[in-house]
Amino acid sequence: MSFLSPQDLCRLGSTSCYWRAAAQDPLLWRYFLLRDLPSWTSVDWKSLPDEKIFNKAFSEVSGNALYDYMAVYKRSCPQGRSWKSSRPRYGTVTSFLQSLVTQAEPRFAMFGPGLEELDNSLVQKMMTCPEILLVAGLPHRQIHGIGSGVSFQFNSNQKFNIVTLYSTTSVERRRAREEQAVAVNKMFYQENSTVGNQQAVHYSVIAQVRKVCEVVDGFIYVANAEAHREHDRQEELARILAMIDPALGPPNRPLLVLSCVSHVGVKRIPCVYVAHQLQLNLLHQPWMMQDTVAATLGGLLNGIEWLLEEANYKSAQ
Repeated sequence: MSFLSPQDLCRLGSTSCYWRAAAQDPLLWRYFLLRDLPSWTSVDWKSLPDEKIFNKAFSEVSGNALYDYMAVYKRSCPQGRSWKSSRPRYGTVTSFLQSLVTQAEPRFAMFGPGLEELDNSLVQKMMTCPEILLVAGLPHRQIHGIGSGVSFQFNSNQKFNIVTLYSTTSVERRRAREEQAVAVNKMFYQENSTVGNQQAVHYSVIAQVRKVCEVVDGFIYVANAEAHREHDRQEELARILAMIDPALGPPNRPLLVLSCVSHVGVKRIPCVYVAHQLQLNLLHQPWMMQDTVAATLGGLLNGIEWLLEEANYKSAQ
């Protein structure tokens, strides 16, 4: 049965009570889960498998009802997720009336090491590939003194705006890439506090970035997923938490994490592992992680579609 696909195994289980019991064998589904999840290109806040599944022997968890591997597989597999269908849809009349109201295009703040460390520029590719993502407007106004960013058009009808936040200047980023060094991040400043007997470190954003965080409808974090690079995921999590701080705006704004590599030939860390490394399960708002390739923009539109769906859903509530 391990030679069958999970879909065929489910079909086999529908033929009789005997095969149904056999097809639900937890050891079999744990094998499928550990085999297939490295190849999954996306994961979200509802589908991320528990990290304990990877770290414990089967004998330690097989008797625990929390580890229904078949249910975990079905929930986590990208083909089994149907986030679109779970959204309430407006009736014909409501949709018509809503179309008469001019709505501001949603705005998103984009930041992260994947914007600055990769050999190929994700932003430059987004700006120069109209066949993938059409540029609908260049910066021409200011948001509280911050550049408004670039407007893009998705599926010929939905416009959205991205404010790209870099932690260093272009010269500093180029030098850091050439020297394979880490430049000083100027978007954040460090604050120390005492929790019990231990010193806790957390970040706050500078005033200019704070103004952006206060007006956007969601966030895009570009993570560096290249396996040959060194990553300080704890530091990255601290900076993500600083950006999505509830004191800066609504606490339920969606976060899209682009698990990005420079080009197709680069070995990547599977997105499920990156999600655990970043401890995204600690976040309280909707999030999704999507594998992306900077050189081709592969996977980007899937992430943008989810982000726009979430942002429009929040604004309609």
